[in-house]
Amino acid sequence: MKAFVAGATGQTGRRIVTELVKRGIPVRALVRNLDTARQILPPEAELVTGDVLNATSLGDAIGDSTVLLCATGAAPGFDPTAPYKVDFEGTKNLVDAAKAKGIEHFVLVTSLCVSQFFHPLNLFWLILVWKKQAEEYLQKSGLTYTIVRPGGLKNEDNSDAIVMTGADKMFESSIPRTKVAQVCVEALFQPTSRNKVVEIVAKSEAPQKSFEELFASVI
Repeated sequence: MKAFVAGATGQTGRRIVTELVKRGIPVRALVRNLDTARQILPPEAELVTGDVLNATSLGDAIGDSTVLLCATGAAPGFDPTAPYKVDFEGTKNLVDAAKAKGIEHFVLVTSLCVSQFFHPLNLFWLILVWKKQAEEYLQKSGLTYTIVRPGGLKNEDNSDAIVMTGADKMFESSIPRTKVAQVCVEALFQPTSRNKVVEIVAKSEAPQKSFEELFASVI
């Protein structure tokens, strides 16, 4: 297994890279700025420059990777086209490149509530709408996929148990980004993660379950 990570310098992406390195999986990390990436990412990660919006650069960037994890996301700002470009067009470019390269498993991080049009997050240039469009494009691509929809993202970790459900079952609560990264990496190893949408949050009162139990519980 060799993993390609898009959005590698983002808050969730960098934790995915770290988790892969911890598991001893070789990583190619897609970055836009090498100097910035070197300060953020573990030295074991192989850095490749590119941009999800530049479709022609992605084939070479993916190289000999066998699995792909996408944690890209538009940063909040004043560009009304950012969510469309990053969350939909960028992911679409990655899906197309992954198909061309024969990627065995595509893990996509989106968000809780992507199916809710009247969600406050859609005030940020319809960001959930475009994430949902990206999910559907991946689902129709023929690639083996796992779509991970986390709740509100927290930078600090905690010992709360991960709660996992199928699509459109949870609409609130939060989860540390480290746990999101663990779920994404574990999806690569769990046969029951394949071709599923999983929603994840963390709750102190929930029972601790193995990743095998969590993924198997989602029908």
